[in-house]
Amino acid sequence: MTSPDTAATDNAATAEFDHVAALRILESEAVHIIREVVAELERPVLLFSGGKDSIVLLRLAEKAFRPHPLPFPILHVDTGHNFDEVIEFRDRRVAPSADNPAGLTLIVASVPDAIAAGRIAESTDPSGSRNRLQTRVLLDALEEGGFDAAFGGARRDEDRARAKERVLSFRDEFGQWDPRAQRAEPWSLYNGRIRRGESVRVFPLSNWTETDIWRYIALEGLDLPSIYYAAQREVFDRDGILLAVSPFSQPAADDDVRTEWVRYRTVGDLTITGAVRSRATTIAEIIAEISEATVSERGETRADDRTSSAAMEDRKREGYF
Repeated sequence: MTSPDTAATDNAATAEFDHVAALRILESEAVHIIREVVAELERPVLLFSGGKDSIVLLRLAEKAFRPHPLPFPILHVDTGHNFDEVIEFRDRRVAPSADNPAGLTLIVASVPDAIAAGRIAESTDPSGSRNRLQTRVLLDALEEGGFDAAFGGARRDEDRARAKERVLSFRDEFGQWDPRAQRAEPWSLYNGRIRRGESVRVFPLSNWTETDIWRYIALEGLDLPSIYYAAQREVFDRDGILLAVSPFSQPAADDDVRTEWVRYRTVGDLTITGAVRSRATTIAEIIAEISEATVSERGETRADDRTSSAAMEDRKREGYF
């Protein structure tokens, strides 16, 4: 007769095997999408924020072409209001390493440089956010680089607007998105044909969930910026969002500034990216924590997505990734 302890161990092992098998299916699907796009389009680029999703996406892209180097550059739109830990991680990730002696080709599209050049005007948003300014800078960078396809780490479970996305999201000659003009993708068949001036955004992680992302990070042993793990940080509450005290996000006189155990579920402009109260310092603890969450990471911690119920869709129509 099987003891309760043995049965529990067997059940845990079976569950872990199922998780790994499901992740390998998602991995295979994503690698297939990446290869298909590189075969069909002329000049792709990978959008890299230094966040968990783009870190997973970059690993998948590298796997798609190993042992050859990545056949396209990575592009980071830098608002100038980034977390220091994320920029440090970005630079370390693209540098030459034992696994990648040549390093990666990084293109930085700078919002501060665009403001200084007069191409865009500094935001008048009281929060100080430069988030909306990224759209123009991104579109300019794609045009200057002649990129006709851009890989991104968006997932359908993050937001209602992203749930409408196909894996291949077509943009017109102005970089704008029309949800009514998207193409069917039956049986995972992808039509990447575009007319001159058009482009396509590609989302290989569309079918992944936040839990899938974290399980894959654990499976692959991926490094992450430290802000994803709980630590004591100085924060203040603004409209229900815990913002970090920084030179770019200063509390008002009546804001309650305190030191709390927090971590970040998503990476973005620190002026609008909130922390969550947490004691999770390991991936296993984070997975357990998000398994009980009832709100997506963007819905809980991104102030820019709270401006209206269609905030993300409005930005996507303008050309936001």
